[in-house]
Amino acid sequence: MAIYLPGTAEDQELALEELTPREIVAELDKYVVGQKAAKRAVAIALRNRSRRQKLPPDIADEIMPKNIIMIGPTGVGKTEIARRLAKLTNSPFLKVEASKFTEVGYVGRDVESIVRDLVEIAIDMVREEKLEEVEDKAELNAEERLLDLLLPPSSVNVPTAAATASATEEKEARAEDEVKPAAEAHPLTTPDHSHDSHHRTREKLRQQFREGKLDDRMVDIDVREKSGPSFEIISNQGAEDMDINLKDVLPGLFGGRTKKRKMKVVDAFDYLVQEEEGRLIDMDQVTRTAVERVENSGIVFLDEIDKIAGREGGHGPDVSREGVQRDILPIVEGTTVNTRYGMVRTDYILFIAAGAFHVSKPSDLIPELQGRFPIRVELQSLTVEDFIRILTEPKSSLTKQYAALLDTEGLKLEFTRESLEEMAQFAFRVNETTENIGARRLHTIMERVLDEISFVAPDIVKAAVKDGENGLQLAAATDFGATVPLPISERENGSGAKEKVVVIDPEYVRQMVADVVKDQDLSKYIL
Repeated sequence: MAIYLPGTAEDQELALEELTPREIVAELDKYVVGQKAAKRAVAIALRNRSRRQKLPPDIADEIMPKNIIMIGPTGVGKTEIARRLAKLTNSPFLKVEASKFTEVGYVGRDVESIVRDLVEIAIDMVREEKLEEVEDKAELNAEERLLDLLLPPSSVNVPTAAATASATEEKEARAEDEVKPAAEAHPLTTPDHSHDSHHRTREKLRQQFREGKLDDRMVDIDVREKSGPSFEIISNQGAEDMDINLKDVLPGLFGGRTKKRKMKVVDAFDYLVQEEEGRLIDMDQVTRTAVERVENSGIVFLDEIDKIAGREGGHGPDVSREGVQRDILPIVEGTTVNTRYGMVRTDYILFIAAGAFHVSKPSDLIPELQGRFPIRVELQSLTVEDFIRILTEPKSSLTKQYAALLDTEGLKLEFTRESLEEMAQFAFRVNETTENIGARRLHTIMERVLDEISFVAPDIVKAAVKDGENGLQLAAATDFGATVPLPISERENGSGAKEKVVVIDPEYVRQMVADVVKDQDLSKYIL
């Protein structure tokens, strides 16, 4: 199975079996800071999956995936590690919260919906891959159909591409025999001459369409009616349990009628491309491939598993905790789930569970479920140095995200090393004195630091910046409606044009954040 490595400079495709655990960890390092133990665990699990696929079937069937349970506070990278692992391997990935499920007999979602949702995700993935394969052919077919609408074929012309595809050789031969005598009788008005003229006009329209000159022209197109009769079914089952496809039961009521609709050429082309893509894709093959991918390379991330840890002994909402564990158990240890696409085995799906376990502990889970998660890794709380690395090292770090956002306004945003250290110190201090929400605290700090700049960014770009004595002019609070002076300057870029620059220094960070940290109440700023 080929995968795409988003982090490589060469943007090359590698085979999954070529990825060593060390290379997997290196790829995860580009997005997640620290947590070496967790990265090693998922890298080994992934490598074992590729090793298993190389074994003879009699041995491979006996090797089950070694599921992982991650233990650590919120915001330290548990979910991100699992999500990046799935993207790295192009595997169907589903993140669910264990606390959302209930024991059979209670109102709520049942655990088998996990597998059904995973299959739906896999079908979307495979369908997107197939769409890329047929995209060019679909556009060519749609172009031909659109030209047929713009220039309807005359009765003496050679059939269009769409008509030719559906005509038989016998009809073509008969048409040729009928045209030949007419051509001999009227040599000046032969169908060949008419066809040549029609062909030249058609090619001219094709060129104009590709140049965008026909985009606003209106055409009449047959559009399938998507609306059908509505049904109301009253049942005590969840919607995901009712795998009834009414299109199969009552095919005549759905999708059989079309209606004429006027639309612009550019919109008609998009609609025709979608129709052609639907015709070119074999959905039966997509379904088979998706189910196979789920069974052999699916990854399920069970978050908040600590919320269902605990034994019976209470009543009310907590009474079904152990029941949820019992329902999850067969899914994790391997069973067959009935979906609308057929039976799906869960024996070789990799389950990664995670929880903070502040109140409970892993031993509070029922023994059978504990045994299905043989690999346990503890994730460490983040330090000040970790916060600094999170702000700068990942490919999509927070500083790069905010710089890119303000760059759309024409404003350059830069951070000094000291300002990053100051924000990291603030985040660590607040996590220590209040609830520890890990790296998510950096979102709070960054939003507060850039609050004024984000608000007045469009006004800053339009305004003129006067040079101060040291080359840096601090805009007055009243200049743009800001409440604190803003560190704005102008400089020339590579092309010689002047651009506005905001350089965040530690003093500005302290001005924006100190009063909030002093109150030790960031709840209204938490995203």
